[in-house]
Amino acid sequence: MSSYTTQHMISNILRNNSNKTLSAKQLHAHIVITKGTFHNDNILVLSLYSNLNLLHHSLHLFNSLPSPPPPLAWSSLIKCYTSHSLLHLSFSSFNSMRSLSVPPNRHVFPSLIKASTLLKHPKLAYSLHASTVRLGFDSDLYIANALINMYAKFHNFSVTENAGKVFDVFPQRGKYEIGSVRKVFDMMPVRDVVSWNTLIAGYVQNGVDVEALDMVREMGKNGNLKPDSFTLSSILPIFAEHVDVYRGKEIHGYTVRNGFDGDVFIGSSLVDMYAKCNRLENSLCAFNHLPRKDAISWNSIIAGCVQNGEFDRGLGFFRRMLKENVRPMPVSFSSVIPACAHLTALNLGKQLHGCIIRIGFDGNEFIASSLVDMYAKCGNIKMARYVFDRIEKRDMVAWTAIIMGCAMHGHALDAVSLFDNMLEDGVRPCYVAFMAVLTACSHAGLVDEGWRYFNSMERDFGIAPGLEHYAAVADLLGRAGRLEEAYDFISNMGVQVQPTGSVWSTLLAACRAHKSVELAEKVVDKLLLIDPENMGAYVLMSNIYSAARRWKDAAKLRIRMRKKGLKKIPACSWIEVGNEVHTFMAGDKSHPYYDKINEALTVLLEQMEKEGYVLDTNQVLHDVDEEQKRDLLHNHSERLAIAFGIISTTAGTTIQVIKNIRVCTDCHTAIKFIAKIVGREIVVRDNSRFHHFKNGSCSCGDYW
Repeated sequence: MSSYTTQHMISNILRNNSNKTLSAKQLHAHIVITKGTFHNDNILVLSLYSNLNLLHHSLHLFNSLPSPPPPLAWSSLIKCYTSHSLLHLSFSSFNSMRSLSVPPNRHVFPSLIKASTLLKHPKLAYSLHASTVRLGFDSDLYIANALINMYAKFHNFSVTENAGKVFDVFPQRGKYEIGSVRKVFDMMPVRDVVSWNTLIAGYVQNGVDVEALDMVREMGKNGNLKPDSFTLSSILPIFAEHVDVYRGKEIHGYTVRNGFDGDVFIGSSLVDMYAKCNRLENSLCAFNHLPRKDAISWNSIIAGCVQNGEFDRGLGFFRRMLKENVRPMPVSFSSVIPACAHLTALNLGKQLHGCIIRIGFDGNEFIASSLVDMYAKCGNIKMARYVFDRIEKRDMVAWTAIIMGCAMHGHALDAVSLFDNMLEDGVRPCYVAFMAVLTACSHAGLVDEGWRYFNSMERDFGIAPGLEHYAAVADLLGRAGRLEEAYDFISNMGVQVQPTGSVWSTLLAACRAHKSVELAEKVVDKLLLIDPENMGAYVLMSNIYSAARRWKDAAKLRIRMRKKGLKKIPACSWIEVGNEVHTFMAGDKSHPYYDKINEALTVLLEQMEKEGYVLDTNQVLHDVDEEQKRDLLHNHSERLAIAFGIISTTAGTTIQVIKNIRVCTDCHTAIKFIAKIVGREIVVRDNSRFHHFKNGSCSCGDYW
């Protein structure tokens, strides 16, 4: 068998054979039997093993070669080491090769350049580039492609790794890197599709979008080379980022005209692009037209549904993916877990957590952060903290999730302590982290601490406060009864951040809590001037007038609401029992178990009154007699949901209820009595926070 014949057989194995590994072993055995161990054809077989990423076989065959092995053998071994991410062994082999005075050939450099890129070692990569120039290899197509990729990646590292950990020795490193990418490309005497794609992808990764699109157009004019599926899937994220659905549709049309629409990579990119452009139906259409769906395309449609608020749909696609035996990736769970958080579907979230543990993804920090957020939003802060404490490498997302979770559950001191621990751990707080700690201070009346964190944002971390931070401080001052101070704070927010209706609304709610009618009138005027259609402002002010027994003023506001066509959102509570969600409206008698619910509430009321509960009819903001007020309070939506939970679950089960508006003071008092009488923990999430009622007290400390 001649070397030419061996090379021909290797080409056939790589191109056509279904069981390449077996065929490679058979060819190797044939060469050994017919020509002996040290024949030159074995070097070609070593190259075949390397191309098939068969490290054990490559190493065994390499060690059987006479010393010193020729350059092709070294390049094959180094390529295999790099493919297996054994990067230090790649360079160790290269050093051994040079110590044996074996001259490096052009085949060894693409693997070494790739290895230096993966190691994020620019000095090493630049020295390799210099070596290729000295040896006259820099015009080699494969080396040039590797260099383009290397420079693009190193520029990306400089952007993402903060303050130049990698590139401190290089002045103007960003401009230098991206310029080097284009310089290498321009000097190539021959370019293939990989060359163009590598440059275009490098531009996209580094946010140089205009140049990337220009290169696609230039590539299209090149004659023999046309954009392929990799090119198109590289540039579609540009249109997703800029929410440019019209240009994205142009690319979609190009893919259809050129027969790329069945490509799974392009299809996944189209699904993602349409979803990020808020065109979910187009996203679903692109997904459904894929002849073959892999894990990436399933992940794209799941994430697209969740991003567009279609949480049930996202969960449905996740179930379908499992039914079709597509193994979930870590990003699958990171996409679907937020759906459980938004739907407060704790049981489903627990099932996903169990699935994550069984698959072995529980060590993934991104999934863990999503679980922390999900458990916190679903009312189980203990489990959120349990998951957080077991994360080995905590990033900003994990810290922020647990701090916000503790804040929303009334564990303000824990939230503040965690924020300080995060700083000690060397993690820089972000915009959202400050929202979380300010929320914690607001919910616990920690005014001095709140001011300290607010003032440190720009001074110590260069983060300009946004509307959410101003709203949190206004809420902090308002809840603490420092209403005039809050009014002045909002009035003087400054030119950069103008107060919105939502910021004034936080102060209006505080005026209601502290019964300050005069200031409320000033605030509502400011609020309606900015946002004249703000229904919440009318409702809050009407309630403030009603609480002050100014029935005529309250009636005038309600008339104005009707004339504007504004309708008050009715109070609503819901509870999940046996994987079914039960919804209750205030005074609603339509639930099939209403008679039993009403009977349970009557029995509870008798026991509560024996324990000292006194109905606070001042919370009824209607001009009706005392008996009607008692009935109205008795049938508030959260009480109906809690009573249903008590009669529908076994003793000791925690009852979790969600309410769409703030819990009233009388219901808050009543639920403390109910929790004590039935000996259960009752968790109520209103539009402000979580309330954990247990043994006659609430986690909010009556401060909400």
